[in-house]
Amino acid sequence: MVGETRPGRGEMPSDLTTLIERATDADTRPLLRAGLLGRGIQESLSPRMHEAEGARFGLRYQYRLFDFDELGLADSDLPVLLRKLRLGGYAGCNITHPFKERVAQLLDRLSDDAVSVGAVNTIVFEDGKTVGHNTDCWGFAESFRRGLENPRLDRVVLIGAGGAGRAVARALIDLGARHLAIRDTDREKASRLASILDVAASATSAAVVTDLEAALRSADGLVNTTPVGMAKYPGIPVDPICLRADLWVADIVYFPAETELLRAATAAGCDTLPGEGMAIFQAVGAFQLITGEIPDPGEMARHFRSPDPPPR
Repeated sequence: MVGETRPGRGEMPSDLTTLIERATDADTRPLLRAGLLGRGIQESLSPRMHEAEGARFGLRYQYRLFDFDELGLADSDLPVLLRKLRLGGYAGCNITHPFKERVAQLLDRLSDDAVSVGAVNTIVFEDGKTVGHNTDCWGFAESFRRGLENPRLDRVVLIGAGGAGRAVARALIDLGARHLAIRDTDREKASRLASILDVAASATSAAVVTDLEAALRSADGLVNTTPVGMAKYPGIPVDPICLRADLWVADIVYFPAETELLRAATAAGCDTLPGEGMAIFQAVGAFQLITGEIPDPGEMARHFRSPDPPPR
């Protein structure tokens, strides 16, 4: 943790600067560095997946956690940290809660997928420029296709309209969802997402819902894209009484592996989709963007499920 004295504007705490600059050993191979920026991310398995897959390719690859909570950073420190990483020789980084939407405004260029989603989860530093991508959308879609058998997609309730919610909404549209009912504690944010989706996808309708219980009565599926259920944000985003056996339930939270929502859904007889699939496949996409190598999804899944503690 940083000391009691707050760094000046545009400065980084000394321990953070050390983290950016530090190498793990005296290996003379070129050093490829990346990291994850977010809050409450100490349980993230991204370092394990990236570094283990990098080792398979013979890369000297370091992947660091930049946890704003642990480092005592304010949200306003995000652009400063991005600049430090770029100037520090990092190849790229991943972005998670709560910065996926905000960071898009700080970058030099956005890929088509990031523009389509309106959020960024992967940044590549190219020729002194910052380029934002979104691998969450493909990651959720790929997990969905592999993890659920013939799910109905007429009406889907989406909880959360933040950066992850935007990616999942786009994925659900691509998967064939006919109507999305969007619920967020920030009604204005939910309304913005519903408007964007209605404009962008004429085959899919979207609406904001305030009565979650009523929306679930006619729904085929439910997706939680909020951090509720994470170790830092314990709880469940919906009353378990609303869950029924003919409803499929997906959660993008993966630490813990089984959230309270998934436990309740299993108890109700629902088909469930845990967050690990999206975590693995978004990492597959991010790894390729950052390293230029094409990873093996099966190996990435093996790294994810390894009993060894993740590197720190």
